[in-house]
Amino acid sequence: MRLGSGTFAACCVVIEVLGVALFLRGFFPAPVCSFSGTEHQTESPAPEPSAGAISNWTKLPPPLFSKVVIMLIDALRDDFVFGSKGVKFMPYTTYLVEKGSSHSFVAEAKPPTVTMPRIKALMTGSLPGFIDVVRNLNSPTLLEDNVITRAKAAGKRIIFYGDETWVKLFPKHFVEYDGTTSFFVSDYTEVDDNVTRHLDKVLKRRDWDVLILHYLGLDHIGHISGPNSPLIGRKLSEMDSVLMKIHTSLLSEERETLLPNLLVLCGDHGMSEAGGHGASSVEEVNTAMILISSAFERKPGDVRRPKYIQQTDLAATLSIGLGLPIPKSSIGNLIFPVVEGKPMREQLRFLHLNTVQLSKLLQENVPSYKKEP
Repeated sequence: MRLGSGTFAACCVVIEVLGVALFLRGFFPAPVCSFSGTEHQTESPAPEPSAGAISNWTKLPPPLFSKVVIMLIDALRDDFVFGSKGVKFMPYTTYLVEKGSSHSFVAEAKPPTVTMPRIKALMTGSLPGFIDVVRNLNSPTLLEDNVITRAKAAGKRIIFYGDETWVKLFPKHFVEYDGTTSFFVSDYTEVDDNVTRHLDKVLKRRDWDVLILHYLGLDHIGHISGPNSPLIGRKLSEMDSVLMKIHTSLLSEERETLLPNLLVLCGDHGMSEAGGHGASSVEEVNTAMILISSAFERKPGDVRRPKYIQQTDLAATLSIGLGLPIPKSSIGNLIFPVVEGKPMREQLRFLHLNTVQLSKLLQENVPSYKKEP
């Protein structure tokens, strides 16, 4: 039986539509998310494990840190810190990595490796989709459950300086902010000076709990002249000086506080050999992440080589560190070295909170999931 030309054309159109639909379904997958909303006040506590008769496991643990500073350097790929460039141009950071009170990681960022989706991943613990590449040009308000919204709801005072993408994602969340634009890629000096100029004053103040800094200069240099430019070394030296200023200030302040402070150095994505980003090459997805705190003391001879983690693990870790519930859509794990110095019972409590949150997410997204009794 021979098909008419009209029937054949109709079949081709149907196959073409199905192919496009299949491609879009894979390229823009439905995000893994919690359907229970973002109302934090009505959230039920984690269930009580089978422990002793008297237990406080159903209560959210108190914060581990007094203050948290997040220093995000755009396009900070791992070898800029842990490779030869780091040794040469970032001596203070290298000292902290090799001998200081810190834990170092190579944090893998999933594609798309552009700024807005990476900020979402860091703060929600979830995996943004490729549709966010388009939204990166004009970021809408982030409605998904996240660390910033949780912190604000808990009364944390948050200050931000840097890439204005944060201000668009989290409007009305910061008690003070100063945004810089990322579209003048020829500017790699003033764009960072406008962040650093606030530090001398803000580090002396006691009226904030979380400070977020997002430096764009390194990324701009990459776009202009690539990762092997002499300008890269100068910018890394500048960032090393900024890190030293923040760290020494936090240490001096700890004499007046009961809890230690936490300094997080991280990148949102890496940098390709051509100087760009957005794809999935090793240079673009491997970013440096260093957690620095006097709570992470190490004994002489304690060698801590950078471990591999997922970038999404930061959201759960920051939540535990600030005494907040973990974002409901987070797929990240608690970065265990942060709590390994705590008593065993506390470690188990933190892991229990993370497990309960991930279990709820599984139940809501996988209909066939059944938890063992």
